[in-house]
Amino acid sequence: MSVVSNVTVKVPATTANLGPGFDCIGAALQLHNEVTFTLNNSGLIIQASGIEAEKVQTDKSNLLYQAFTKLYNYIEQTPPSVKIEIKLGIPLARGLGSSATAIVGGLVAANVLAGLPLSDVQVMELAIAMEGHPDNVVPAFLGGCRLAATSSNGWEICDITWHRNIIPVVAIPDFELSTSEARLVLPTEVSRGDAIFNTAHFGLLLRGLATNREEWLKAALQDKLHQPYRQALIPGYDAVEKAAVAAGAYGIVISGAGPTLLALTDPLHTQMVASAMTNAWKQVGIKSTVRSLPIDVQGAVVL
Repeated sequence: MSVVSNVTVKVPATTANLGPGFDCIGAALQLHNEVTFTLNNSGLIIQASGIEAEKVQTDKSNLLYQAFTKLYNYIEQTPPSVKIEIKLGIPLARGLGSSATAIVGGLVAANVLAGLPLSDVQVMELAIAMEGHPDNVVPAFLGGCRLAATSSNGWEICDITWHRNIIPVVAIPDFELSTSEARLVLPTEVSRGDAIFNTAHFGLLLRGLATNREEWLKAALQDKLHQPYRQALIPGYDAVEKAAVAAGAYGIVISGAGPTLLALTDPLHTQMVASAMTNAWKQVGIKSTVRSLPIDVQGAVVL
């Protein structure tokens, strides 16, 4: 048995896609879930507290537990009996990477309790395999803004420079949107023109994030692969976008699969953008929580 009997892992929320970077780029935000795994002899116990804790599964279907057992199965060991305590700061099914935090938290905790049999790269690759795409799990694990691409040797992960004066503002509505539902509305094929459009705007996004060039960022947040199809699933999208831009945002994007909307702005306009997005959704009858969230540079941390 491992000499470690309990471990606590703090994992940040993430915002993925950033407009044209569909399924390949994401950034960690300073909003967190914290999970504690303690070895026991009493069978599986899962307790949750914090935001929307009543929605958390407390049996073997819990994603944290599934990730925990995934690592033990991978190293061909029997998963030990554990008590899992979850402190939730990230709302569920809102496009802020709640599933990624569960996958990363479960894998990291299992690796510690098993005596660190896997490298960070191996844990990250297991996380990507579980999630199905890298855009949320990679920044949740590593922190910062990250681009992931496949290579002949697996995954190549690139750290993306994020200028300190680009402030993310998240507008989280009081309704959910599942990733599976958001994927169902996407076309199975896209035109060559749309592919070229996204390639150009994604390149511009990377340069805009690094340099904080306002005109580049305003153009770069456009997308033709996923956002035009998902906007209809988010009531008030057009009103929130118009209000945010009028208040000084460079633009807005759908955070992950949605329905959270992410605005990028500068420090001078942060509060005005947040207030404008709140009021725009309120006018169409939707309550929301809107806040600025700095980039989290640490990623998953073992406390």
